[in-house]
Amino acid sequence: MEFNAIVDAKARHDAGCAAVGIYEDGDLGLAALKIDAQLDGLIGKLRADGDFSGKLGDILLLPAPAGAAAARVLLIGLGTRSGFGRKQYRKALQSTVQALAKTGTSDAVVYLALEDAADLDVQYRARIVAEVFCSQLYKIPDLKTSAKPKAPRLSSVSVAVADARAAKAATEGLRIGVAVGSGLALSRDLANLPPNVCTPTYLGNRAKALAKDFSSIKTKVLDENGIRALKMGAFLAVTQGSDQPPRLIVCEYHGAKKNTAPICLVGKGITFDSGGISLKDPPAMDEMKFDMSGAATVLGALRAIAELKLPINLVVIIASCENMPSGGAVKPSDIVTTMSGQTVEILNTDAEGRLILCDAITYSRRFKPAAVIDVATLTGACIVALGNHFSGLMSNNEALADELVSAGVRADDRAWRLPMGEEYAEQLKSNFADIANVGGREGGASTAASFLWKFAKDLKWAHLDVAGTAWLGGAQKGSTGRPVPMLVDFLINRARTT
Repeated sequence: MEFNAIVDAKARHDAGCAAVGIYEDGDLGLAALKIDAQLDGLIGKLRADGDFSGKLGDILLLPAPAGAAAARVLLIGLGTRSGFGRKQYRKALQSTVQALAKTGTSDAVVYLALEDAADLDVQYRARIVAEVFCSQLYKIPDLKTSAKPKAPRLSSVSVAVADARAAKAATEGLRIGVAVGSGLALSRDLANLPPNVCTPTYLGNRAKALAKDFSSIKTKVLDENGIRALKMGAFLAVTQGSDQPPRLIVCEYHGAKKNTAPICLVGKGITFDSGGISLKDPPAMDEMKFDMSGAATVLGALRAIAELKLPINLVVIIASCENMPSGGAVKPSDIVTTMSGQTVEILNTDAEGRLILCDAITYSRRFKPAAVIDVATLTGACIVALGNHFSGLMSNNEALADELVSAGVRADDRAWRLPMGEEYAEQLKSNFADIANVGGREGGASTAASFLWKFAKDLKWAHLDVAGTAWLGGAQKGSTGRPVPMLVDFLINRARTT
């Protein structure tokens, strides 16, 4: 889809549809006032007669009369003017996309960015337009043999702004939003694929394809022999019950000077998690194809950064395998030696994510990173604590944690800081090894993070537990692509400040 910014001098831009905002408290939006004059006061009359309330998210499509610039006018409810902020703006845009997709229009002018929204400058308002349009028009790569629904004809969206200076800022915002949308699409595509298609080998091949698409990316994929040579005993323990071979995927993006320390993103890539010998309950086990969402999101973030040509160095590390039960599977009470040399007693084979991540975090040290952020669908306990709204955030560095929280707010992809420390690590003591991989039900998200913390000592490190945010279940089952927006925003701001 093509996006561009235009200066709205008279609100008379030719288009298949003009999307304008109406407030609930009786006010017409800035563009609506101008377009109302073209329509001989029709919008004001509809508002006065109670035919359109302006309630947030409400829509009304009007065929424009002859002489009007647009073939149709789409009225969008903005809610109250005093309450119009970030969430309301995004909700209004979502309604706009859904309505436009049902029309036959191929191009539209969106006037909502002209409205003042609390804490949102013009660049962010335009960025959100592109993000929302890309996200709402995303289609799951399903394998149905029935006829596919027709894709919307909409192919061009213009964002109206007040003047040339605003247009410059909006153009940059649209560029960022399109890149985030591209990263989200890649992440969601990978996570939505069935596990017999999206295997560790497939993930490695998609990472190699990124390197072909972008000269700034170099990709290396290690097979089981390469992983064994690195002495990643914890990673190999998880994969030993599966017939699918594991892959360690390493992508390097170079956008800054060679000697600039990179940010390392580490993704959990369990392409299917049966729980292993500690077998999961059957209900919703099909959703364990989403257990590679951490891997999908770090690849999505990498793609967005490469599209933006961000002046930063980035390393993406993915440990990918299946967790399956078999005669060769790792057993509760087995003890393995990690790449760091620390030994782990595996008390629960369904706590496998931390086992592959601890070796991947150790591997990240060779890049002398400025910061390491791991992303994983790690614990059901995080869902219990935070639901599906916030990702869990744990970190050993206050400044890094603050950066990620702020990025999540700006990107509407929020994280909530959870505790971590020696108190939780105490629960992981083992009589037989340096550390156990589980510490009981209490504080499960924090004990999991504290396990990883043992391998991240002296690194500037943060852990994002996205078990509750990476996908939706039920009738809306599918990947959300979170936390791609947060990670991209974090990296954009890192690039600006370093």
